[in-house]
Amino acid sequence: MSESNSRLNILFLCTGNSCRSQMAEGWARHLKSDLVEAHSAGIETHGLNPSAVKAMAEVGVDISGHRSKRVEEVVDIPFDYVVTVCDHAHETCPVFPGKARVIHRGFDDPPRVAKEARTEEEAFELYRRVRDEIRRFVETLPKSLMDMGDSM
Repeated sequence: MSESNSRLNILFLCTGNSCRSQMAEGWARHLKSDLVEAHSAGIETHGLNPSAVKAMAEVGVDISGHRSKRVEEVVDIPFDYVVTVCDHAHETCPVFPGKARVIHRGFDDPPRVAKEARTEEEAFELYRRVRDEIRRFVETLPKSLMDMGDSM
């Protein structure tokens, strides 16, 4: 844990910081703010995905004020954990100074998977599914990260 507070500094890292990492940050702030200082960033920026904002709003989590950030904007934060939520971010994850442990927990990319949907509702259902999968993961924090880090 960072010395300045008793909460773990966690970065959720994705390719474009538009959907999955934003959802993870939103869930962590909503469910675990007493234990976790959540941040999100991307290898590049793709802007905040409106469907991700809508999916989170459905469950009472407002991420509309978030913005898409590049990892370089947060590299000076002393992270305890960096959680890569997509394969591309995991494969291209930069080295973080200090003691940050990189943990991979991938999730489907809703915009990519939604391209196969036949209807708008079917496409949006994919955002809901990933949103709920991310929530289940965040609910296990921080213990699951510590356990995953120990098994590496």
